[in-house]
Amino acid sequence: MSKASVEDIKLASAGLRGQLAEQFADTSTPNIPEDSNILLKHHGSYQQDDRDVRAERTKAKLDKAWSFMIRSKMPGGRISSVQWLIHDELCSKAMGSMRLTNRQGIQLHGVLKGGLKEVIHNVCHSGLSTMGACGDVVRNTMGPAAPLKDAIHADTQKLTEEISQRFLWRSQAYADIWLDGEKVDPDWIKDPEVNPAVRAATQAAEGEDPIYGKVYLPRKFKMAVAIQPCNDVDLYSQDVGFVPHVVNGAVEGYTITVGGGFGMSHGQLSTRPFLAQPLFYVKRANVVDATEAIVTTQRDHGNRTERKNARMKYTVQTMGIDAFRAEVQRRLPGIETFPAKELHFDSVEDNLGWHEQGDGKLYCGVHISMGRVADVEGKPQYRSCFREIAQTINCPIIVTPNTNLILADIDPSDKANVDAILAKHGVVHSDGMTRARKVAHACVALPTCGLALSESERVLPGFMDKIDATLRELGLADEPILFRMTGCPNGCGRPYNADFGFVGRSPNKYAMFVGGSIRGNRLAGLEFKTVLGEDVPAKVRTFLEAFKAERQDGEIFADWFARTRTTGEAPTPEQFHIELAERAAKLAGQKTEAAG
Repeated sequence: MSKASVEDIKLASAGLRGQLAEQFADTSTPNIPEDSNILLKHHGSYQQDDRDVRAERTKAKLDKAWSFMIRSKMPGGRISSVQWLIHDELCSKAMGSMRLTNRQGIQLHGVLKGGLKEVIHNVCHSGLSTMGACGDVVRNTMGPAAPLKDAIHADTQKLTEEISQRFLWRSQAYADIWLDGEKVDPDWIKDPEVNPAVRAATQAAEGEDPIYGKVYLPRKFKMAVAIQPCNDVDLYSQDVGFVPHVVNGAVEGYTITVGGGFGMSHGQLSTRPFLAQPLFYVKRANVVDATEAIVTTQRDHGNRTERKNARMKYTVQTMGIDAFRAEVQRRLPGIETFPAKELHFDSVEDNLGWHEQGDGKLYCGVHISMGRVADVEGKPQYRSCFREIAQTINCPIIVTPNTNLILADIDPSDKANVDAILAKHGVVHSDGMTRARKVAHACVALPTCGLALSESERVLPGFMDKIDATLRELGLADEPILFRMTGCPNGCGRPYNADFGFVGRSPNKYAMFVGGSIRGNRLAGLEFKTVLGEDVPAKVRTFLEAFKAERQDGEIFADWFARTRTTGEAPTPEQFHIELAERAAKLAGQKTEAAG
């Protein structure tokens, strides 16, 4: 399907309705047409098929094994025990498992066409939504996972909810299709207060939705809030990022960053990752209005003819940060902006294990391998474990940006009970893990993702077993080193700012990127265009051995790499598409030519 036709489909959809209601009422087919699938994404679902059986079914002249992925949206990853139990029940309509996402949401895979409406209906009646969890709109807003009880954490969570409410698409289509027109009235769906002067400057030219108009955004749009020095939300990978500034114990305002994003296509130099840049600082009362100005600037200036270049990162690069800032400021009449404040982050890691919240209660961060909540024979019984905790402890639950879980508001008298439930189901604390294992992450990839070129979730744990052995052998078990893997170059697993990133090229073949940072503030470079899966641990070992031999006192892997492996000015398009040896030769040739 052509890129422009996606815009045509949205334009003709009557507020994202299309023929979805009629098609999901038709039980004679297991799937829907692709143009409807494009609309369905805005409702929080993707059409998929089981790729493990695709070849076999094709050979037998059978249709694909169609199903649907449904994604729940929860600002800051917050979900109650009751809502968790509803999702647990809905696993019976899916593949028997939940997948925690690195945008702090929950995905159910393998939902059949006839069951999708029931699943969405139940998610909505839990007080959450799937609306806008996918599609060309503002998606789930991420926030700091740690449930610390102080003014700054309370305000950042409130901001994630305010943003989510402001940028919810406003068509009645969602309720008409999935709830039979029934009114649901949680706080997040109510019309937010809007500065009239800002709305006048940002109002869509046409359509019932004042922000999205008739054609919505050019591509997906991602936002996150981070509290220094913890960068668990990967601020620099976001279209828009927010960092609070505290004065006398209260949040005075936020520094806003723009233009991050990691998706690209192998070999296409016009596509590449970008880190977000500082835009400006704004007082707290004006943050959401400033965000509307940013989103609508992208709405009006983003590339709608080439979807590969439609993310806001390309808009910022094309306009230039100064011109982009000026356009945003033009949409903020009467609102003063200030120079961005300096930012400093230490790590993207989660706080796993037991911690005090600051109100006399505790929270416990629990490591979930690849974010897959399932009961698998011979492995931790995650699903049974968290079901029992939700039923007996009834505590708030938080999905972290590293696809782990935090059990919050635990009374100290319940600590032993929680530990006993974890142990009963084989869910071990992370104390004995390498530091790299605790934060390693892979995207879902095969068998459900239609874009995957290779395995990711199903193979990274095995790779990490071998890498862990090397880390322990070299005395590096406690070193902060970030490993990430994704099954295709779209970068959902955020591999491009990792110390080691592996990106699927074809079955069992990966592009290997090295040189990002555990802080999330530097992009890696392509070291090897193609590495076989079985060779990944050995390739990693070479770098770890060099790090051990060459590091200075207290130097982490990211800083050692930056000090010893400088390869020229970065980032450039070549950095992500041309492997290091070829870039180095090209750079050497340029220097020789200049000297001559």
